[in-house]
Amino acid sequence: MQQEFYKYQGTGNDFVMIDNRLQTFNKKDTKHIAFLCDRRFGIGADGLILLENHPDLDFRMVYYNADGNESTMCGNGGRCLVAFAKHLSVISNKAVFEAIDGLHHATIEKGIVKLQMQDVTHVEMHENHVFLNTGSPHHVQFEDSIENFDIKTKGAKIRYGSPYNEAGSNVNFVKKLSNQIFAVRTYERGVEDETLSCGTGVTAVALAMHALKETDKNLITLKVQGGELQVSFDVENGIYKNVWLIGPATYVFSGTI
Repeated sequence: MQQEFYKYQGTGNDFVMIDNRLQTFNKKDTKHIAFLCDRRFGIGADGLILLENHPDLDFRMVYYNADGNESTMCGNGGRCLVAFAKHLSVISNKAVFEAIDGLHHATIEKGIVKLQMQDVTHVEMHENHVFLNTGSPHHVQFEDSIENFDIKTKGAKIRYGSPYNEAGSNVNFVKKLSNQIFAVRTYERGVEDETLSCGTGVTAVALAMHALKETDKNLITLKVQGGELQVSFDVENGIYKNVWLIGPATYVFSGTI
């Protein structure tokens, strides 16, 4: 069986996109999904995303990690899916869609996608790190030697360690560059390696830096391995609302496999 696919990337976070509005894709075949994401034997991607019909909204997003398992929200994946939906003429410049963590609003203009993330009501402060959920769970900690840091080894140790254990957490290492700019490197569970960018991760970092009073800004620039993203937000009584993830979403190639 031939499968038509599209490849998109958002600051180096890359995804296999499949138009599943006719429900022809076998969502239970985790080995096949992992194969499609494999960089040596398949197409190669950090994850696979299905665009599906929704009875009331523009579309539904179904996201799988590179290991083939359906996962929690992916911010860059959501932004890339908006660009894909525009390519398919499902939307024009605005979208409202459903993902695993609920509804999302988005806009797209000149290749820049702004994606509204969920409100964050709780930021856990610990001695050496911060933990919060921005649609996916994220551990955030400072690391001054971020440029030469062994992300895969250190990230895996934290990801599988206490208190995260089997469920695991994504792990973000942060270096402050200025009051408004932070460098970020992320170890992603499900990929089990560093990715060049993580949308929910930079969202978590931006909110964590504000909660830690490392910044008093509500528009933060995050420098990732694959480029730059921005996160804007409002704060009301300790609750982060109107959170937007902003950055490019780019078509790479398409084909059949």
